[in-house]
Amino acid sequence: MDVEILSRIQFAFTIAFHYIYPPLSIGIGLIMIFMEGQFIRTGNPVYEKMTRFWIKIFALTFGIGVATGIVMEFEFGTNWAVYSRYVGDVFGSALAAEGIFAFALEAGFLGILLFGWNRVSHKVHFFSTIMVTLGAMFSAVWIVVANSWQQTPAGYHVVGEGMQARAEITDFWAMVFNPSSIERLTHVWIGAFLAGAFLVMSIHAYYLLKGRFTELSKKAFTIALFVAAASSLAQLFTGHKSAEVVAEYQPAKLAAMEGHYDSLAVADLFIFGWVDQEKKETKGLKVPGGLSFMLHQDVETPITGLNSFREEDQPGLINFVFQTYHLMVAIGMALIALSLYSLFLHFRKKLFQKRWLLWVFVWSVFLPQIANQVGWYTAEVGRQPWVVYNLLRTSDALSETVTANHVLFSLIMFTIVYILLFSLFIYLLNKKIKHGPEDPELHQHSPRHSGMASTVKSQSHE
Repeated sequence: MDVEILSRIQFAFTIAFHYIYPPLSIGIGLIMIFMEGQFIRTGNPVYEKMTRFWIKIFALTFGIGVATGIVMEFEFGTNWAVYSRYVGDVFGSALAAEGIFAFALEAGFLGILLFGWNRVSHKVHFFSTIMVTLGAMFSAVWIVVANSWQQTPAGYHVVGEGMQARAEITDFWAMVFNPSSIERLTHVWIGAFLAGAFLVMSIHAYYLLKGRFTELSKKAFTIALFVAAASSLAQLFTGHKSAEVVAEYQPAKLAAMEGHYDSLAVADLFIFGWVDQEKKETKGLKVPGGLSFMLHQDVETPITGLNSFREEDQPGLINFVFQTYHLMVAIGMALIALSLYSLFLHFRKKLFQKRWLLWVFVWSVFLPQIANQVGWYTAEVGRQPWVVYNLLRTSDALSETVTANHVLFSLIMFTIVYILLFSLFIYLLNKKIKHGPEDPELHQHSPRHSGMASTVKSQSHE
């Protein structure tokens, strides 16, 4: 394989592995807010117990996420020097904003979140939980803004020529609010909420099946279920809005997502299928005129097809884009069905009687993660052959001095290190799950905490 393919594989591997963790941090953070908020509201120590437990899981995902994210900054310089020069002004602004608005917020309150239970009041600790979660969400803002600018550039002009050309910001807020940033950001946030919610439900469904921490697990599962139901429905809306933006600004990507070739024909909506790139046709189960109707509310309106673009301007892996997009949609619909059905059973007080459903939730933890991953595959592979859409080709963005052997060696080393990190993550996560939540009274030594613990304990016996 040549240096371009190897460099793309290396970056895809490192960023896909990294992206396991930030969505979990954001999703767990949101659910911790609800858990600790319930503790503040009710004084019930069960909510404190579950919050303490999930703070430990949050710390684990947060730490691994930070460690795995550092590599990508180096890859920009080593493998993609031309790209780094071209987008440096744009990315520099976005990453600087991330440091100011996200990392500083997280760093300022993370210590209180992790170690402040016995040192600050409960309201101050609750405030720190909110701030750390907002910091994680703000971090996603600037990463998504930078990536969205690559998809739909705005607020810039190009200076220099040829390989020395680079984009300079002329309007910072136009760059931030580029045509795709808001839709993509909400889509990413909600995907993170789903990842966190289904991890919480997975672990507490396991506890319920094993008869451990029953009262706590029912309450935690219910909180996560409401988050999952609301998020899965909201994701349907944000996904549709994102598709509309893609249709307007990246028509070649949309055509690849739906395997649509003929620009003179109405576009069908495929439920599933297969794209034959040699014959330039797509076969499968479809809704005739469905895509035209979704985009224009008219089944007779033609949609720009792949035949309208030169072959060198089309995504190279059209069937891959088609399959990843449809897998994401299928998982999204499955999450909606699972969440709403479970919510229905919850209101009928039959949810926790369905052991088969609890087993489904134990294994459903993988579904949001898969959907998040293949969603990004669709976005990034579908943008090809452009690394900055219609401005800089991926083949022109490489470092001139890096060889295929260099990239292959580093890819092998990254694979080994990331396997070790993932093994460590699974080992520590499994250890914390087996140990389970601890009694918060074991940690309450100060007079203030002892007093509150006694009050809450006396109230719980009334």
